[in-house]
Amino acid sequence: MPGRLTPAAPALLLAALALAGPPQALARPPSAPQPDPELLAALDQALSAPHSFRDAAEAQVWLLDMGSRLQRRVPDPAQRMRLLRAVHREAARAKVPPEMVLAVIEIESGFEPTAISRVGARGLMQVMPFWKRELGREEDNLLHLETNLRYGCTILAHYRDRERGDWRRALNRYNGRLHSNPYADKVLEALRHRWYRQ
Repeated sequence: MPGRLTPAAPALLLAALALAGPPQALARPPSAPQPDPELLAALDQALSAPHSFRDAAEAQVWLLDMGSRLQRRVPDPAQRMRLLRAVHREAARAKVPPEMVLAVIEIESGFEPTAISRVGARGLMQVMPFWKRELGREEDNLLHLETNLRYGCTILAHYRDRERGDWRRALNRYNGRLHSNPYADKVLEALRHRWYRQ
């Protein structure tokens, strides 16, 4: 259940300042505050450094379990394994549960890696392009699997820490609607019914 999934907050993501605006906004309004500098720093640093499974046994169990759950949505076995390995690696690096990341991807993009929303959010985790501008990394391709996951997991971890482990509020911040619960409810329902491991 979500309450059990609260990991320790990573040192790089202990920020408490407001972010520029909702992820759905294509660009920050001129009057909006600058994005949280600690989150910008975390995103910048996150664009390197691999993390993965503790050992081969853990990898085999998790990949087989999640692979069977993901098969209908991603039929190609090689593509499915690449996605799952990348999700686990980026979730571990950001210290968020990989199952939560899969639930967010399900709701955000339906596992469509080239998804672009009507407001310009891109990729599996529907990351907004303004983050690239804020980081001075215009060359980053948000439709690239690992890049999209690196941004998305880092942002998700930041909101989780900012909300002191309250996943409902963190998810609504990720979606840009702090006081609107339907998005968080959808993600948490997907987590409970399709991705959570007993």
